[in-house]
Amino acid sequence: MKRITFTFLLVILLIGQSFGQKRKPNPATYLQAGPMVGYCEMREVMLWVQTRIPATVHIEYQAQNPKGPVFKTNAYNTTEEEAYAAHLLANKVQPGLTYDYTLFINGSPVKRPYPTTFQTPPNWKYREEPPTMKIALGSCSYINDSIYDRKGKPYGGDPVIYTSIHEKRPDMMLWLGDNVYSREPDWWTRTGWYHRYSHSRKTEEMQALLGSTAHYAVWDDHDYGPNNSDRSYRAKDIAWETFQHFWANPSYGVNGKKGVTTSFVWGDAEFFLLDNRYFRDPNDKKTQTRSILGEEQLQWLIDALISSTSKFKFVCMGGQLINTVDKYENYANIAPAERQYILNTIATEGIKNVIFLTGDRHHSELSKYEKNGITIYDFTVSSLTARAYDAEKEPNALRVPGSQVGQHNFGIMTIEGPRKERTLVLEIFDKTGKSLWKYEVAVEQ
Repeated sequence: MKRITFTFLLVILLIGQSFGQKRKPNPATYLQAGPMVGYCEMREVMLWVQTRIPATVHIEYQAQNPKGPVFKTNAYNTTEEEAYAAHLLANKVQPGLTYDYTLFINGSPVKRPYPTTFQTPPNWKYREEPPTMKIALGSCSYINDSIYDRKGKPYGGDPVIYTSIHEKRPDMMLWLGDNVYSREPDWWTRTGWYHRYSHSRKTEEMQALLGSTAHYAVWDDHDYGPNNSDRSYRAKDIAWETFQHFWANPSYGVNGKKGVTTSFVWGDAEFFLLDNRYFRDPNDKKTQTRSILGEEQLQWLIDALISSTSKFKFVCMGGQLINTVDKYENYANIAPAERQYILNTIATEGIKNVIFLTGDRHHSELSKYEKNGITIYDFTVSSLTARAYDAEKEPNALRVPGSQVGQHNFGIMTIEGPRKERTLVLEIFDKTGKSLWKYEVAVEQ
């Protein structure tokens, strides 16, 4: 009797254990946002991902054509202190190849409902013609958050625009500031900043774009601090650290200084990403000449432009430079002497094919400045989803006629053609991907 009872109890225990066993969680449930492709160099690519809770992440990647071996990034344990974000370095790549990659969370693959790929820039110089490049750009990305938004009509527009950008299959995307819109509760704490970036980055319509295009970013006031923030903003180092957690730029700051300044080269184009907030004088300062970039960053920019051997020199910054209207946060209003110094120096030094890529203004337009036979452009692209404004009546004396757009939009720059006959085409699209205007820049040889 005792033996039967013991056997019966053992069976019941085993059955209970079987039903009580926890199923292995789906690794996708750990995923908050991404994966995202960050900077892409010929021999390494940085990939980014964010989880919801602590997890171990790594990425496996393989060249498409010719198909190569499977490589792995190092594994990284995400933590709350770093917003559960991870930067994963793919450093077994070769120039000019496209790679498929797969995210792993806690050792299990996470399948995404879209292709996850990245490409490395080609090693073209002295070997072949420069590559064709398609570059997406935009600014002012406001994602509604009803808990913290003001009452009334939502300020953020249809996020379908990110799907439309992805459908253009750009090689890279330049985020030109106000890439998130901080609200009052976000400004003073790491908790607030982490929430704001996390809320925006998980937007469903962004994910396919993040997963297959190289992304580079600068900031403007709303992803740096309160409206019109300058160097006096108390929590600017928290904002700077958060920026580094959520973007995967090549570097952050120059000459040992903080900020988001960096640069990179792709094909025959060099990109200079500026910080127009961290060193900025207060807008209302009256006793001295005001600066937006600060002396050291300004000198770095001039030196870098003079030294650049690239055909195209794109200077990315949150606010407009060339617009002549001395209102708002235009350079002509905040730091007119510095604006003129930059334009004069480029013209006097004879630096060809300098194009400023700017955001901030909630409308798009192209401005054109000419001096000493040198032409400088300012291609402003705004707004992605933050409320847009029609600025047709704003008296920008250097606006290219017909280029102003006062609705949600994004830009595409296309560079193509043989080395000595390169063309640069600037184009603006509405949120559905319909072309609104196109302009071919006269490339100076």
